[in-house]
Amino acid sequence: MKPSAVNKTKNTITYTIVDSRLGRLLIAGTRQGVCAVRLGDDDAKLEGDLREEFPNATLVRSDEVNGWVPPFQAYLAGERASIDVPLDVAGTDFQQRVWNELRNIPYGETRSYRDVAEALGMPKGSRAVGTACAVNPVSLVVPCHRVLQSGGRLGGYAFGLHRKDALLAMEKGLSM
Repeated sequence: MKPSAVNKTKNTITYTIVDSRLGRLLIAGTRQGVCAVRLGDDDAKLEGDLREEFPNATLVRSDEVNGWVPPFQAYLAGERASIDVPLDVAGTDFQQRVWNELRNIPYGETRSYRDVAEALGMPKGSRAVGTACAVNPVSLVVPCHRVLQSGGRLGGYAFGLHRKDALLAMEKGLSM
């Protein structure tokens, strides 16, 4: 994952909201790639969160966003192990390193925050890893749901622990 060209002040961002097995799914992107993925129950809340994240961008709702919807639907249907779409995400160098490491966690497996920190050569960086997971703008593409607290507890998930639990159950039941 490369650092973003997203400029939160003046880009045009096209987005769509579709049904998924985990509720409503918002996918947003620039011409360069997907810049936001959100799960929720209410379109207005999802749109509001997108506006808050990109307050000065021009947001355009469209039924189809550059063909990006089918890979997400296939993933959520258990038909594919990853979502391979171009990304346009902003993040610090550390966040980018964490997000890249998360993409290396195999489908159907989990790691602890400590495991991820150790893989990055920062054995005491569990909290920093957790913070990077919390600000992950492209959930599902960067599978932060695969990171658990020590002892296997679910911990937090921006879109609700019920969705994190459902994603993990889907992956374990459909391991590819």
